[in-house]
Amino acid sequence: MTYEEVLKAARECIGDKCFACPVCNGKACGNKLPGPGAKGIGDAAVRNYEAWKKVYLNMDTIYENKPIDTSITLFGKQFDYPFFAGPVGAIQLHYSDKYNDITYNDVLVSACSEHGIAAFTGDGVNPQVMEGATKAIKAAGGLGIPTIKPWNKETIEEKMQLVSKSDAFAVAMDIDAAGLPFLKNLTPPAGSKTVEELKEIINFTETPFIVKGIMSVKGALKAKEAGADAIVVSNHGGRVLDGCAATADVLEEIVAAVGDSMKIFVDGGIRTGGDIFKALALGADGIIIARPFVSAVFGGGAEGVAGYINKIGEELRDTMAMCGATSISEITRDMVRR
Repeated sequence: MTYEEVLKAARECIGDKCFACPVCNGKACGNKLPGPGAKGIGDAAVRNYEAWKKVYLNMDTIYENKPIDTSITLFGKQFDYPFFAGPVGAIQLHYSDKYNDITYNDVLVSACSEHGIAAFTGDGVNPQVMEGATKAIKAAGGLGIPTIKPWNKETIEEKMQLVSKSDAFAVAMDIDAAGLPFLKNLTPPAGSKTVEELKEIINFTETPFIVKGIMSVKGALKAKEAGADAIVVSNHGGRVLDGCAATADVLEEIVAAVGDSMKIFVDGGIRTGGDIFKALALGADGIIIARPFVSAVFGGGAEGVAGYINKIGEELRDTMAMCGATSISEITRDMVRR
């Protein structure tokens, strides 16, 4: 299936809140929440997308002609590409009944692991969501990253036990999910965490721990103090705070502050292989893409996911060839400009 065919099929079954747009830029879904949009007016999601377009590529084809290698090694695992599928939860609430969290993760995790990348999985109030996600990761040989919401201590401990059984090569917490309105006043409770609380959570597991939802040097230093192995520069896809900066605009300063001591992922509005190249040039170790993978699953199942991976993988390979980098390690800051 071509990606255009995937999107066309997705529009027929993805629900009435997402439009499986040819360009997923946050404008059509706006403040559709529940849905893929944001609380408020959704300006941060749009800003995420537009900020990457303000980073330009420096073309240079005077270099030794060698095969292009897009592979990376992360936490002891080798991947064909430096991008990952992002965590999405409450599938039926935000999209449609074609999939639920369990069936969605079954498709996404297996398809990603079979095609050279890994998927972050989402979390939910229903314990079966994490149970299903970790079973899917276990079946994929541990090639997945379960993402836990910032619940209370007891709930996190229970979910960490599931993570341990899954053999997942890393675990994440999307701490910025504290701002999701549908998590308020729920049981179990979820919310912000102090450095000490986060440190205690990280100590629950020996698995590399990723803190997702960092948007400032101050926040990055707090995650470092808590003992995080990696962070995700993320504003939850622009869904939780209007007026928030774009991830592309804060990435470099965060890399400068903590890039020598932890791995740094980035998400938010990254939609093409060219965008992935830009993020790597600005210092990211890995890139996360979420919403387009939802369209890929709804529009084509495993085949749709494979098609999308191949699409942006080829775009990355072509960008590297046109900018003079034959491996990910050769991508440098001088290959892009603002």
